[in-house]
Amino acid sequence: MSVIQTVVPVAHDLGGFTVRRAVPSPKLAMVGPFVFVDQFGPARLAAGEGMDVRPHPHINLATVTWLFEGAIDHRDSLGTFSTIHPGTVNLMTAGTGIVHSERSPAAERHGGAAMYGMQTWLALPDGREEIAPAFEAISELPLVEDSCVKARVIMGELWGRRAPTTCHAETIYAEIDLGPAGAIPIDADADERAVMLVGGEASIDGMSLELYALVVLKPGATMTLASQRGGKIMLLGGEAFSTHRFVWWNFVSSSRERINQAKEDWRAGRFPVVPGDAEEFIPLPDKPKTVSYP
Repeated sequence: MSVIQTVVPVAHDLGGFTVRRAVPSPKLAMVGPFVFVDQFGPARLAAGEGMDVRPHPHINLATVTWLFEGAIDHRDSLGTFSTIHPGTVNLMTAGTGIVHSERSPAAERHGGAAMYGMQTWLALPDGREEIAPAFEAISELPLVEDSCVKARVIMGELWGRRAPTTCHAETIYAEIDLGPAGAIPIDADADERAVMLVGGEASIDGMSLELYALVVLKPGATMTLASQRGGKIMLLGGEAFSTHRFVWWNFVSSSRERINQAKEDWRAGRFPVVPGDAEEFIPLPDKPKTVSYP
């Protein structure tokens, strides 16, 4: 068998669009450095409406935002302002601590904001959890294509092409668009790999993929991703972590004590503010929806 397990994500209706969370879950804590995997949309909000994620903190991780449709204005406590568009990867490294907000641009709200994409978090490796915060937005990403296949390498090296995106640990991440009768081999080099069908139809070594389910692949096995009618698939993974990562709300760390310190720092207002978006913030929750198991 080329598949180890299939994780059906938990769906959350956020009023106008759905977010599906596959990781963390009771069945799967990580795939390579990916410690959080959310897929959202496709959806279009009502005219005048948009997404408004108020300023909130992160530690000891890097967030990766990737859009298929729509746009998001990113602001953070480093003073960064970046509008995310399809084809551009936003990598925000929290390290010692960062605060950011994500909101639909005014131009998107006018006709109703489109919501369709991926939000993932990468755990930072041992010895690098407390690096300095940083941000990068990269549009010049390798494209691997033929008549029926278009694959964009977002992070790491795949199909002999390497993305310039910073990798704190060995990471692979790609968006694959298959046309009718399209097929592409899945590289076997990464310690851990998974695929998620996010649109259309596809199969892996003849096994049909369930829409939005995260399918974990057998290490070291060379296999083929194919589609009869066309589909969009995300490939993600990388090096296996030998040490556990705890997740509580927006905090990820190898240390529970570090997460508890971050809780107190956010409650006490010790994190930096976001220039241009300092009037609001998300309070520390009593029972967050995002936790590690156990």
